[in-house]
Amino acid sequence: MFGAAPAFPDKLHVGRPNIGDRERLLERVNDILDRRWLTNNGHYVQEFERVIAQMVGAKHCIATCNGEIALEIAIRALELKGEVIVPAFTFVATAHALQWQEITPVFADIDPRTHLINPESVLRLITPRTTGIIGVHVWGQPCDVDALSAIAGEHGLKLLFDAAHAFGCGTSTRLAGTWGEAEVFSFHATKLVNSLEGGAIVTNNDALAKKIRLMKNFGFLGFDNVGYVGTNGKMNEFSAAMGLTSIESMHEFIEHNRGNYHSYRDGLAAVPGIALLEYDEEQHVNYQYVIAEVDGEMSGIDRDVLLDVLWAENILARRYFYPGCHRMQPYRSYFPNAGLLLPETERVSSRVLVLPTGQTMTPADVERVCGVIRTAVEHGSDITRRLERAGKRLHGDIVGR
Repeated sequence: MFGAAPAFPDKLHVGRPNIGDRERLLERVNDILDRRWLTNNGHYVQEFERVIAQMVGAKHCIATCNGEIALEIAIRALELKGEVIVPAFTFVATAHALQWQEITPVFADIDPRTHLINPESVLRLITPRTTGIIGVHVWGQPCDVDALSAIAGEHGLKLLFDAAHAFGCGTSTRLAGTWGEAEVFSFHATKLVNSLEGGAIVTNNDALAKKIRLMKNFGFLGFDNVGYVGTNGKMNEFSAAMGLTSIESMHEFIEHNRGNYHSYRDGLAAVPGIALLEYDEEQHVNYQYVIAEVDGEMSGIDRDVLLDVLWAENILARRYFYPGCHRMQPYRSYFPNAGLLLPETERVSSRVLVLPTGQTMTPADVERVCGVIRTAVEHGSDITRRLERAGKRLHGDIVGR
């Protein structure tokens, strides 16, 4: 079975884009072309910002060209400097947005159950050089906002949230978008709602919003009048049109993902050593990610070997967030012993496997993935020996270790 010509030639991907109503999108594209206004705060960008602010309950939304630029602008607008505490278990963009501005990211550990930043770890890392905390709503789950807010308030720190995973997510009564000084969304093509490439900063702080709007447009106050050092972080009209079209299908995407998640849960329930991350279904959940933790001792197969098997079957699962920001450059050179302070990050990043989901996945596709995993676990030791003898390990390298 494994390594042979696949019976299913189509690859199943993590992060394959959701596409909404094509006709509606093309109507918007034609309207943009007729207006001949392609960027610079056009009609569709303004509408996109208005819709997002209304959805999440924020006073202000500032759309940007991508989520990384949104993070960088928010960090600069908040005048962070020195050290800022972030989880090591996040996409490297969170750390890079700080390091790019010569701010030191200090890596906190996570809660092993939720994979979210651990407030107790944050508390232990505060020094006189600490100016802020960036919480990350991993897998769309909201951080322990109350605990982080209390820590930030007690120590006079700015609190920013990376909500790249969390559009449409939150508690039972409140969506991500109004916590901390500001929150940052990503609308990259791989996200539940996408604008091709894009991001946004949402905030209830009037002065901060005004500052961010200046900064994302070179600091222009008006024609020929620059009042602040800024950059080009603007979203274009085509991206905004895609974002609006995507939002209109958002609940359809969520329901599809919810069905995929439940099918995975049922299909893998009896597989030893394979545990899906459980979502609190009383909260707002977008089910964008199906997260499995692989316990090699219980399953009889290492996470990386299982990944090799899935890839051999054209099932392109992923290791998130591997190996952790602290083991990537330049951070592993700056903090070579950081892993000693991050035991849960080390453990979780060695076990997590993100499985394909999204609009293109059918129930048969989910069952196909589950079937490969069940077979791989059943024959785990034999598969490991065969792969090692053949020298076909695809992902067995352990970066930075």
